[in-house]
Amino acid sequence: MIGVLADQVKTGPEAVVQTRRICGIAVKGSTAGMRAMRGNPAREPEKVRRSVELRTAVSPKDVKHYTTDRLREEFLIQNLFVPGEIKLVYSHIDRIITGAAVPVEPLTLTAGEELRAEYFCQRRELGVINIGGAGTITVDGRVYKIGFKEAMYIGMGSRDIVFASQDREQPAKFYLNSAPAHRACPTVLIRPEGAPEEGVVIVKEENKVELGCLEDANHRVICKYILPGQVESCQLEMGMTKLEPGSVWNTMPCHTHDRRMEVYLYFEMPEDAFVMHYMGEPQETRHIVMRNEEAVISPSWSIHSGCGSRAYTFIWGMVGENQDFDDMDGVANRDLR
Repeated sequence: MIGVLADQVKTGPEAVVQTRRICGIAVKGSTAGMRAMRGNPAREPEKVRRSVELRTAVSPKDVKHYTTDRLREEFLIQNLFVPGEIKLVYSHIDRIITGAAVPVEPLTLTAGEELRAEYFCQRRELGVINIGGAGTITVDGRVYKIGFKEAMYIGMGSRDIVFASQDREQPAKFYLNSAPAHRACPTVLIRPEGAPEEGVVIVKEENKVELGCLEDANHRVICKYILPGQVESCQLEMGMTKLEPGSVWNTMPCHTHDRRMEVYLYFEMPEDAFVMHYMGEPQETRHIVMRNEEAVISPSWSIHSGCGSRAYTFIWGMVGENQDFDDMDGVANRDLR
């Protein structure tokens, strides 16, 4: 089931606090304060350009009966990158939060009512990859410059997180994955190339893996950003896979991993291009047509593979029981249905 959190009322001994969703903008204040603001046009309510959508877990027994619309409603994430907004999707599947921040003016990441926390990373860790213009992420007063396809890991306990763009006409597009955390790991900037320095990790050559071949239409390069041995985290793993020209298949032969779920974000696709993303149990496969800069949720019981109308790039993020990248259950092509 899906719903945008709206019209929430929190009761207490001294006041009633309301949260209303108005076109994706949360307006917060006490009941009395809201009445006063209606009568005083000079005083405007605080505007938080942030929206959260809640999605519950689903059973594979139910999914095989879904229509196309229902399948897209449950798993497809659209319209993530909205200038001037933070958009988040909170999934009950391993409690992952998938989202994006596109700062025209600086945007602050807050916990909101949904997390029941003082600040977003009070009990969470956060991975960020920039797929837009140059920008900055300020974490507890320290400013990190984030270029195209550069990333950050932000550890549990980080209080103040602010996203900004270097040029508002070409804003950064920060893609976010967040998972519950049980300990604090170091906050670091992650770059695919360059020289390491304090607070900056360079992706190791061993974590740039070339796979597949043009004959199988799956020639690709995997760049692993957040994983054990390179960037320490509690459970979150993130990386990026780029298909070479002429190749269109990802993760084929396909697999499942019962101990982790995964989210894909497809990008670097022209407007008329698409990816047929395949999901479901290996013997009950379904597909979702995906466009540029759209994400898809993959439960642990589901395959996750795609075939595009042309080459593309996608970001993968995993959370769950362990962080063994190779812990997966392969599915032979002949066994797919």
